[in-house]
Amino acid sequence: MGSIFGQLFRISTFGESHGGGVGVIIDGCPPQLPISTEEIQVELDRRRPGQSKITTPRKETDTCQILSGVFQGKTTGTPITILVPNKDTRPQDYSEMATTYRPSHGDATYDAKYGFRNWQGGGRSSARETIGRVAAGAIAKKILHQLAAVEIVGYVKRIKDLEAIVDTDMVTREQVESNIVRCPDPECAQQMIDRIDQIRREKDSIGGVVECVVRNVPKGLGEPVFDKLEADFAKGIMSLPASKGFEIGSGFSGTLLKGSEHNDPFYTDETGNIRTRSNYSGGIQGGLSNGENIILRAAFKPTSTIGKAQETVTRTGEATELSAKGRHDPCVLPRAVPMVEAMVALVLCDHLLRDRAQCHLFHDSDQCRDVPWNVS
Repeated sequence: MGSIFGQLFRISTFGESHGGGVGVIIDGCPPQLPISTEEIQVELDRRRPGQSKITTPRKETDTCQILSGVFQGKTTGTPITILVPNKDTRPQDYSEMATTYRPSHGDATYDAKYGFRNWQGGGRSSARETIGRVAAGAIAKKILHQLAAVEIVGYVKRIKDLEAIVDTDMVTREQVESNIVRCPDPECAQQMIDRIDQIRREKDSIGGVVECVVRNVPKGLGEPVFDKLEADFAKGIMSLPASKGFEIGSGFSGTLLKGSEHNDPFYTDETGNIRTRSNYSGGIQGGLSNGENIILRAAFKPTSTIGKAQETVTRTGEATELSAKGRHDPCVLPRAVPMVEAMVALVLCDHLLRDRAQCHLFHDSDQCRDVPWNVS
């Protein structure tokens, strides 16, 4: 079912929305990395349901358990298994969806492919599957930080027509987490909260854009031709539930510029490092990181499961209406932020390890790139 992601740092997620639990198996994590359930839990708490009035009211603590691969607080180099049991399941809320398709959801396509599906909360098509990604992303972030001081900051950039003003060079995790919508622009954040709350009361949903900036990225990460860094980012981001668009750097707006306007001029800074004066490339050129900030954006559609009556059909093709029961986000954006960060971390961690294996064994010391590999 395509549940495996990555090459050297590889994850496999498992579990269903209303089954016994969800989780992830991580293969390829280097040994002797200090890691704890508390560090993983910080990221899971940002993703969990029931955080505020603008998220699903499902009450899950999403408490993680490390079942293997960690001994005496350090990774052993063997597969790491992380489990998060489901507690607040209500499969009866979805009984009508066993025979009736939710518009724009995966119900109809899962049936078309498999002839059978888990209709309780959507099974594997539920965003609850992303718990495994976020747990693995917490470990990937730790590796990236210790090996290369990489910093990943995601935030809500836009909800419907409300767009935040954000300085990608200066935005901090603390600013993002200062409000329930995870938007670092306080004035815009309040407008977003009010809009989502209004849509929630109307039993409807809205979408938007998560932007993510990655700082201190080593140069040269990425594997041409088919595994270009932005290509793997696109695959990772577009595999997230409800994602419908991906941009990096100037994105689609770059098509409005001429080459002379869009090209990023090179210069040598005071430390002798070659840099670019602008960053329309979004930190990636030729499929490889160039050392500038990586800036990418993910578009998320309005949640498809809503309480408003919608025209649909049953599994047998009979016309009907559906007013979905259950507990659902009126807007996925606030909880999508840690999901986007996790996928970015997983891609970067995988490419950092691949770059280490390929390019740092037989290189000329005079050409050695400034990548600190030894973990103190």
